[in-house]
Amino acid sequence: MGEILGDGTVRATGLKCESIELPGRNMDTTDDTNIYGPVRKVVTGYSYGDITAVFQCSSDMKEKKYFETWQRLSYNPQTWSIGYYNDYVGAIDIHTLDEQNNRKYGVQLVECFPKVIAAQSLGYATLNSYQTVSITFSYRYWKNLTDEANLPKPLLDRIAERAVNTVTRRITSQIPSVLRRL
Repeated sequence: MGEILGDGTVRATGLKCESIELPGRNMDTTDDTNIYGPVRKVVTGYSYGDITAVFQCSSDMKEKKYFETWQRLSYNPQTWSIGYYNDYVGAIDIHTLDEQNNRKYGVQLVECFPKVIAAQSLGYATLNSYQTVSITFSYRYWKNLTDEANLPKPLLDRIAERAVNTVTRRITSQIPSVLRRL
């Protein structure tokens, strides 16, 4: 969406993030009953839970509009048909900062999208406060940007990337060399 907009909305919205959770990782286990003595747990996989962020809203609610637009990439509001997964997922980088605003730790949510835009309360009692919107994100997995950033991609991602590269090379090879230089 940032590439589509190109107007600084993504950065401005990120700067309005009041709070966000660093994601957790759950190790799925099962009992190993093939031993004598106390039962031990063995890892059978891992899973991730959704995370929530709270964003301050400007008077025109452009932050909320941004996430509504992102959600609409996942469905067609006229036909209610569901969109293609790769058309609405993205990545979100979350960083902790030191006192000089230097990045100290970071994670990236991979294949992420806004799952829930929470309801917002309006009323006279909130006269001296600003409006916020709470967004819950789903994602496929996350990686630590310090020591996991350069780990190999999952197999399906590598296969898809290789297929795109192969098709690109084949198409490019069919273009005359004079035109390739343009």
